[in-house]
Amino acid sequence: MTSTVAVRMYNVGFGDAFVVTVDHGGQMWRMLVDCGVHSQGRARPIEEAVDAIIADLTTASRDGQPHLDVVVATHHHADHILGFAEEAWSRVVVDEVWVPFVEDATDEDARKLREGQHAAAARITALVEGRRPASGRLPTALRVAQLLAANSSGNATATDRLLGRNGRGFRGPHRVRYVPSTHPAENTVATAHPAVIAHVLGPSRDPATLKRMDPPASARWLSLDDPALDAVPAAGRPLLFNDVYAVTDPATLDAALVAATAQLDLDDLADDESLLAAASILENAVNNTSVFFVLDVEGTGLLFPGDAQQGAWDHVLDDPAARALVAGVAFVKIAHHGSGNATPRRFVESVLPDGRFAMLPWGLVKRWQDSIPQQRLMAALEAHRHTVVHADSPQPVAGRVTVHDDLWSEMVFDLA
Repeated sequence: MTSTVAVRMYNVGFGDAFVVTVDHGGQMWRMLVDCGVHSQGRARPIEEAVDAIIADLTTASRDGQPHLDVVVATHHHADHILGFAEEAWSRVVVDEVWVPFVEDATDEDARKLREGQHAAAARITALVEGRRPASGRLPTALRVAQLLAANSSGNATATDRLLGRNGRGFRGPHRVRYVPSTHPAENTVATAHPAVIAHVLGPSRDPATLKRMDPPASARWLSLDDPALDAVPAAGRPLLFNDVYAVTDPATLDAALVAATAQLDLDDLADDESLLAAASILENAVNNTSVFFVLDVEGTGLLFPGDAQQGAWDHVLDDPAARALVAGVAFVKIAHHGSGNATPRRFVESVLPDGRFAMLPWGLVKRWQDSIPQQRLMAALEAHRHTVVHADSPQPVAGRVTVHDDLWSEMVFDLA
């Protein structure tokens, strides 16, 4: 009897929804990783995608009862969890839900981080509304800042279902696992299926790591002659002058320059673009709290990094044991829809062996159409002979990739 592991990517648009199915000697195990979509990048209404996932689970079950062994909600952005607000999930039996430790109400450090993120989102939203012109139509920068803040606001209805609170949940009770654990041994998770082990590698609990959202220019998919470099925060740009000329004592600066350094203080944002920059920083901070894990199925590794950005990747790649795990995977979910501040150069060019397989969850958002997916990243994946399946335009591969209309694409691996 052939044993397989399949990864099915649903085409929700600019968002993530993946079902992993393990068939090992006839014993089935299923995991859903995220279910959401960005409001400006939908391929279809999210309720249609949810209905399709549940219908597929129902068809695949032996008793007609849709069931998932594990649901992973990598982080609380809408493009990853919005679908869980749909009431249809109340019909699905779920054994466990994994969420990042920042959602743990009993963890004091997590509470401070979560409340700070939510407060910043609320403050940005209020500032945007305070600048709404008489016409009612927001300028582009403010509109995008508003969308980013909404994406980072916590999505309470979906989170209620995932955590089983406020009268919401799945069919029957489910366990909630906050990851990673403070006890390292618990981050190697033995699942209900003997062939499936999960290695939880992130998010980091180190505040300094969580703050490192943008890579230096040398690690980005940009170069000095790339116009996109203009969008790189100043701290991430190559220095034009030797740092001996840097001013380190603010007392020596003109008062106007001192004021300019505080442009991302939410109480004193000078213009629409500064407000947009603050919203973007908040968006990146939430991305860096993504659950980052390798699923090991009888030696076949599947990497799901959520929307992890530079600090989160460094946390993994700088640890020899974690680096070895991600180096050995057969499959990669491309982080953050292929943006330039995720999936760092050293992972693609130095860590991941050539000829692997990847999936890109992506849908058009006009604001980012020239930067996501980052074309230099996609070119590097091609140069290293990786097979990449795009959610919006999947191509079948004999014996490996199946495509079902515009709804989903599935990659299958035979187990040893």
